[in-house]
Amino acid sequence: MRAFRLEQTLYQLRRLESWVHDTVDKTVAEHLRPATHEVVGEMVKRIEAEEVAIFEAPEAPSRSDFFRDIVGSAWSRLAEEMANPQGPNFDLLLGLFDKCIIQVENEPLELGFRDHISGALERIGNPEDVRAGVDEAVNAELDLVATVGTGYGRARLPFPKEQIRSEILCHGLGASTMFPGTRTVLDIGGQDTKAIQVDENGIVTSFQMNDRCAAGCGRYLGYIADEMNLGVHELGPLAEKSRQRVAINSTCTVFAGAELRERLSLGEKREDILAGLHRAIILRAMSLLARSGGVDEEFTFTGGVANNAAAVRALRELIEENYGKRTLNISPDSIYTGALGAAIFAKRIAEESAVAT
Repeated sequence: MRAFRLEQTLYQLRRLESWVHDTVDKTVAEHLRPATHEVVGEMVKRIEAEEVAIFEAPEAPSRSDFFRDIVGSAWSRLAEEMANPQGPNFDLLLGLFDKCIIQVENEPLELGFRDHISGALERIGNPEDVRAGVDEAVNAELDLVATVGTGYGRARLPFPKEQIRSEILCHGLGASTMFPGTRTVLDIGGQDTKAIQVDENGIVTSFQMNDRCAAGCGRYLGYIADEMNLGVHELGPLAEKSRQRVAINSTCTVFAGAELRERLSLGEKREDILAGLHRAIILRAMSLLARSGGVDEEFTFTGGVANNAAAVRALRELIEENYGKRTLNISPDSIYTGALGAAIFAKRIAEESAVAT
């Protein structure tokens, strides 16, 4: 799996390099272009070497699953190191990334199994038994029996309405499938926060949702990371180093940058500010949990923010303060909880169809 992910990352990195060089030719002053091309090429070369070294290490460090976060952090660090006031400066190099990462994310990249499995196999020595199994999987004919759409774009999918499920239903069922004892689910994703109560069958009995803005969600953390020139995956580990948490008054994305800069200007440490930010985010989530029915004995945390150690720590502390000790479940695959729930719904549709016929 690590080899396959590496192949995908390196492919996207090459596409990013192509977009950046093209943007340099179109937007950078002519006298700066040669030096900028040279620096960009060296940055990409170093990022590729770092990614290969991480793959070859005995244990991979805990990192974001997203290309933007992984490469953005390295790009910012190298841009600061290689910037030249008389040549391509830091702002220019960072601006090139900001312009081109959107292009890379939006273009229909070929990141599928067939496209990158050969390279991945070569990296692990191409064992014959694995190769045989992969060839069988690649050549297998799939029989599509049922589909279910969920997520923000579900209404635009060309599916019958009976094959559409809300994220709330999918996260509730997915969490219950991963951890059958689950009765309360908290999902903090990129754009919203959902507090969900489910029964023994994973059926939603109550929920509360913050969908008015991205305050206290993954996008808020992304904004903070951008302000600090960090990757989102670096925020949690840095916050964990805090020894004196700073109280944060607002988790509004609009005002986040201003409050962050004010705190830094007052001499507050970055890790202490981040520790306060994480607690403020979880405090918002606790309000939703209370309105949905509280926290039952077995509680599951899902979504991308569940991979953030500082957020998990703040959640444990606040749950124990308000509800006493609870069993807290977090899967390494927490970002796929909704997809799993959708797949289970699709399986049920297929089974019901088979019975009917």
